[in-house]
Amino acid sequence: MSRRDSTHLRPDDEVDGALERATPHRWIAALGRNLWRQLTSMRVALILLFLLALASLPGALLPQWNVNQVKTAQFIVDHPTVGPVLNALGFFGVFGSPWYAAIYLALFTSLIGCLIPRSADFVRALRAEPVPTPRNLGRLPHHAVLTSDETPDAAAGRLTGTLSGWRKARRVEAGGTVTISAEKGFVREVGNLLFHFSLLGLLGAIAVGKMIGFEATVVVTEGGGFCSGSPSVYDTFRPGLLLDGTELAPFCVDVDSFRATYTDAGQATDFVAAIRYQAGTGAADGSGQWTSADLRVNDPLRISGERVYLLGHGYAPNFEVRFPNGEVRSGSQVFEPSGTNLLSEGVVKFLDPPGYTGAAVRQHQLALQGLFAPTAAVAHGLLTSVFPAPNTPGVAIQAYRGDLGMEDGLSQSIFRLDQRQIDSGALTKLIRANLLVGESMTLDDGTVVTFTGYQQWVQLQTSYDPAQGWALVFAVTLLIGLMLSLTVKRRRIWFRITPTSVTDTLATGCRIEVGGLARTDQAGYGEEFARLVERAASPTVGSRRPSTS
Repeated sequence: MSRRDSTHLRPDDEVDGALERATPHRWIAALGRNLWRQLTSMRVALILLFLLALASLPGALLPQWNVNQVKTAQFIVDHPTVGPVLNALGFFGVFGSPWYAAIYLALFTSLIGCLIPRSADFVRALRAEPVPTPRNLGRLPHHAVLTSDETPDAAAGRLTGTLSGWRKARRVEAGGTVTISAEKGFVREVGNLLFHFSLLGLLGAIAVGKMIGFEATVVVTEGGGFCSGSPSVYDTFRPGLLLDGTELAPFCVDVDSFRATYTDAGQATDFVAAIRYQAGTGAADGSGQWTSADLRVNDPLRISGERVYLLGHGYAPNFEVRFPNGEVRSGSQVFEPSGTNLLSEGVVKFLDPPGYTGAAVRQHQLALQGLFAPTAAVAHGLLTSVFPAPNTPGVAIQAYRGDLGMEDGLSQSIFRLDQRQIDSGALTKLIRANLLVGESMTLDDGTVVTFTGYQQWVQLQTSYDPAQGWALVFAVTLLIGLMLSLTVKRRRIWFRITPTSVTDTLATGCRIEVGGLARTDQAGYGEEFARLVERAASPTVGSRRPSTS
């Protein structure tokens, strides 16, 4: 090809030639660089942050397996079309799903890729001198012109002294002209970086807590207690992704009593659980000393790096059953409260009635299912509660006899009977009665059921999150950085001092031109610029009115 031909290549030919020259590894490297630039852009970081918030919504709106397995399973049963699909996609275990972890990891990568070069640019900007004075200051948004009888050097020295707290640079141009460049407001960028680094740290602290922390709950009645050390002692145990539950700190908690205070309208004002606890090796072997404490809502007890919270409370009615052979059994079970007046639902089960052996035991099991009202009132034969405090406790009990289905190996709710046993006829419905404390009902075989009183129960939560302190620190610094970035303005000001007359040995008199520019268009810099111009004027200086364009 001749030189003349080579100068008339079409753009398509040039692109084809470039593609032919590009080797596969160069093409992959170029693709990787482009993807990295896109991922580490602030626009993509904001998109990923929005996606993370959007992906967290199902975890708040839908039941989760690690929080409540019963409700999650019931949701799938109640929604046979979408339930299995959502379960397969991980919407019932959002925070442990691969797609949620992918968004989290991508956001981490994006923030790190954004902040590292941005921090390097900021450090270089701090070390660099302020930019030289523009050639035409009259084009800046803020502009003023002064005249003075001082020499340019004297005026420059005086002006430099008025710029306390500004980063300054003094330069000398041709013809004896002196310029001063000054800038202020770098704290704004410090706040911006602090905000984003704090956001990164906060996300990291949350991730650490989710990986090696845990949350567990247990229901304890007055006079009872529990000893931590194994997940089996808890009603629910939600470990982090990297926690197997074998290294829990040993401690024991006993609940001596519970007290709730209410207003006349039934509004709760205070919940206090009087507890005793012991921790460390003494709790493991039972040789430790007990320490008394009051446990309140949002005021946890801190033991061995773990926290014990008071979450809720309710009632557990007590029953005494006198069987036909004269033997007496006592039974109690926590009831599930609902509503502001704590009308509670539950069931007390007697699995081994006396006087029967073999298969006959399963045919004569007894269950007392019904409602407990702390302050009972009966309207049209229906029991209700009119106040949450236990002023006049009462129960509405439906008795059942038969096979409770407990030997089938399937888990059952402690608050309800297995409806399948009732529908199949394995459980037979007997009589129903409303009872106050001390009252009894007699079944068809002579069994006497007496409502003897109640106990209060509390739900305690044990939490372990080693990064919680760091999460608080990062949350505070995030707010500080946000306030700095919103309130501090980045601004610059320049002075050009030009001599107006020159003698053989000295330049006397000068013209001072001032220009100002704010990096962000916020109100306030115009007033500050006017004050700087006024401060720059000396008693011998004449001035024009500062102008804004």
